[in-house]
Amino acid sequence: MTSSWMLVAGFLFAAMGVFIKLGAEHFDAAELALYRSLFTLLAVAGVALVRGDTVRSAHIGMHLMRGLLGAVSLIGYFYAITRLPLATAQTLNYTSPLFLAIATTVVLGERFSGWLVFAIALGFGGVAMLLQPTFAAGQEGPAMIGLLSGVIASWAYLSVRALGRLGEPDWRVVFWFGAVGTTLCLGWQALTGTFHPITWSNGWILVGIGLTGTVAQFAMTRAYRLGNTLVAGALSYSTIVFAAVFTFAVWGDTLSALAWAGMVVIVASGLVAMRVEKKDQVKEAGFES
Repeated sequence: MTSSWMLVAGFLFAAMGVFIKLGAEHFDAAELALYRSLFTLLAVAGVALVRGDTVRSAHIGMHLMRGLLGAVSLIGYFYAITRLPLATAQTLNYTSPLFLAIATTVVLGERFSGWLVFAIALGFGGVAMLLQPTFAAGQEGPAMIGLLSGVIASWAYLSVRALGRLGEPDWRVVFWFGAVGTTLCLGWQALTGTFHPITWSNGWILVGIGLTGTVAQFAMTRAYRLGNTLVAGALSYSTIVFAAVFTFAVWGDTLSALAWAGMVVIVASGLVAMRVEKKDQVKEAGFES
């Protein structure tokens, strides 16, 4: 089910966020993005080598495009994190399901239940309530980049859906994302910053980022590749809820009444999306029988 894979992805992406927050004391945002992509590349390449699989594909151009879109979105998101309040950067990045709803309809010609569109809009409203983004004077540029990261992410998810229609396996999609992401993030870091030393005291954080990010990427890819695109988009907001729980559990940060209400709204949007998905599955089963 789309819902199961996307909830797994949401949980692991939130866990990755914990490691990123810990890693920010030792590395800058560009380095963390680089190491996350590099771990994914090496892990998937190693598994493919052991299994005797090939990364070659008749649709290499689309893989590169998906990797490019995903990497640019990731870089934009990490840049926004370094220039804006974290809540604001996250809110801007999570506009992607809204743009995905438009792009999927226009580009792929898929038609969806009005309830799914409602679930996505409701979920974004919940994200805004939970994160309560704020802007300060002079942050218009970084805010625009953060918003563009959400737009570009929607196109990356659309590419995953298109690759799924072509029969491309999850691991190959994730491999090329890691390959392109590593290349771009390495170039970005080389141009904009310096590399901090990796030691025993901080190396485990990078492993945590890479492991949770890679498995989450697999789960998210499968959700978008095989399931209903907008159901996956609506359930992607679960990352914010899991992140809020982790923040409370690890750092003891308290939430306002509005933030708790936002979590309830996000959960409600997910339940609406899962209910629509269940109805669609019942209909498909009826047609098959």
